[in-house]
Amino acid sequence: MANQSHLQNFSLEGDQVTLPKGAWAQSHRLNVRWRGRDLTALSQGHYRAYLFPVYTPAGFALTSESPLDHPHHNSLWIGADHVNCYLPFANNTFEEANYNFYVNDIFQGRAPGRILSVDVEAEELAADHLRLTQTLHWQGPVEWGAPQRRTLAVETRTIDIRPGQTANLFDVRSQLRAAEWELRIGPTRHAYFGLRMTEALRVTAGAVLIDSAGRSGGQAIRRQISDWVDCSGTIAADRSAGAALFPYPSAQGFPWFVSDWGTLTVNPLARKQYQLQPGEALDVAVRVVAHDGDAEQADIAGLYRSFARKNSADIVKQSHD
Repeated sequence: MANQSHLQNFSLEGDQVTLPKGAWAQSHRLNVRWRGRDLTALSQGHYRAYLFPVYTPAGFALTSESPLDHPHHNSLWIGADHVNCYLPFANNTFEEANYNFYVNDIFQGRAPGRILSVDVEAEELAADHLRLTQTLHWQGPVEWGAPQRRTLAVETRTIDIRPGQTANLFDVRSQLRAAEWELRIGPTRHAYFGLRMTEALRVTAGAVLIDSAGRSGGQAIRRQISDWVDCSGTIAADRSAGAALFPYPSAQGFPWFVSDWGTLTVNPLARKQYQLQPGEALDVAVRVVAHDGDAEQADIAGLYRSFARKNSADIVKQSHD
């Protein structure tokens, strides 16, 4: 449980689940609220840590936790396939161990690993700004020679949450560092930031998927490069809601993978392999805009312009520091 004695406007509360004597929950959540309003929850499953649910200001939950067609699509999550670890077995001699941190099963011969949250710190930076800093271990499976699993990488996941009137903003930055051995990650189509919309917000159910270039639908947007994508639709009765993805500069310029059945992905690993020596980091970030109304009503284009201006100003400032 995160220390929250210093929090005034935000709260972090664990789920209270009554179970029979001797039983325990297989997973857990840490619910994040602002002045009593639900925002999201840090959720830990068997294979990965993720944000679920993800709420709009009006309280609509936008994401699906574990859809039947892709049970490894966990709401707002991080993962990567093709994670290769180089384990020494003699002087200057290594064996390549192949893992996937995306699918819950052996996938194309690669053993499934798990991403386990081992610590979380909460800091209230303003009355409407909470920063959560998670430490997560990317662990291989239980195997011969590693009965307690190998920790292949350590991730620092920084989640900045800013509630608003028409949109809640979630900035997720992942800094993934190789632990004891060299890692090579990617190229893979199964990475990195994923967002899985709830059933009502699939294009196949009537939702609208658009990007900043005015393209509409998964087939038109997939493999294209644009500033942002948004998926919105009717969430309840006559109410609409949706979510947009804004890549930070570290994750910009890569083709989108999106689908009409509800998946939006920012993937810097699609065409590139990252080689990490112990201590070296893969450092990428994305903004998720959970909004009420459709993309026009939420002024996604305007929100992106503000986002881009701030990033440009920050880059200029850093160059002069």
